[in-house]
Amino acid sequence: MALKPAGKDQQRRKDRILDAAEILFAKHGFDGVTLRKVAALAEVDLALASYHFGSKQGLFDAVLLRRAEVLNERRLAALEACERAAAPKAPAVEEIVRAFLAPMFAADLARDPGWQHYFELIAYVNNAHDMGGRVMTQFFNPLVVRFMDVFKRAMPDTPHEQIYWSYHFMSAALSLTFAQTERMKILSGGAIDSRDLEAAVEQMIPFVTAGFERLCKTA
Repeated sequence: MALKPAGKDQQRRKDRILDAAEILFAKHGFDGVTLRKVAALAEVDLALASYHFGSKQGLFDAVLLRRAEVLNERRLAALEACERAAAPKAPAVEEIVRAFLAPMFAADLARDPGWQHYFELIAYVNNAHDMGGRVMTQFFNPLVVRFMDVFKRAMPDTPHEQIYWSYHFMSAALSLTFAQTERMKILSGGAIDSRDLEAAVEQMIPFVTAGFERLCKTA
């Protein structure tokens, strides 16, 4: 019987640690999780978690980075595609909003339990006063700045502060949707389910676009 390469086994254990940490951080927040709890859920030795990630903060950052890279690549590709389609003009506001939102709600992500936990974690981080600014800046700001530049090109007569406010409100709507609570299902008597991310994005894109256009038009 052929032996499995040690490197693959090590990567599997590392992935199990990241998966377990993602679940626990999403459910309990940063302060409610210990490396020991992560190691127990991942079914690995505590020493292995410490070896790979050093500290709880190192593990937390690794969990965020793992999927942030995928999201940022997809959103950047979508933005560049809409810029090419509109060239030499700037893209329409709705197309920029779609490029920002739609890649995060793609079927292969929206239906994947791991990504659902990650989205819940992002909602937690984005609303955590003590870490939201640092974490979101570290992992997402370079891409957001790129989007903001395209929004400014699309609305050249709009004061920049209005565009930033519009982005702020879009980010808030995104965070609440990522939280995937049962509130809207209860409130609507089962007519909608905020955990249906694919349905949510199709409602969110025109809603956010209208907000951008109205707020920026009246600036």
